[in-house]
Amino acid sequence: MSAGVPLASWKTQMFESMLGFLPDWVQITVLALVVLAFLTAWTVKLKRRVAARRAPRAGAPVRTQASGADFLGPYAPRNQDGGAAHSGAREPSGADFLGAYAPRREGGERA
Repeated sequence: MSAGVPLASWKTQMFESMLGFLPDWVQITVLALVVLAFLTAWTVKLKRRVAARRAPRAGAPVRTQASGADFLGPYAPRNQDGGAAHSGAREPSGADFLGAYAPRREGGERA
């Protein structure tokens, strides 16, 4: 009576071929873990999307991982005074900080 058309989807056939020889309780556990992983990933994605939408309205910064030119890591310049900020002087940082490679200024003036 079979017409040669499989009744199950390709996902079900893959699951059956990979886990079909295992006991039922193992198959159910693996299937539950796959569903749990999918739901967790979907929930995290949804939470990030909601946080990104609410951030501009609330004025709160969205926390993102620093990368590229924004993140200098171990190459960031160190503060010579232990982190205390000067009241009037601007601290050099990032691409503005050349350290020993900075050109010498004539007349001793600083910007």
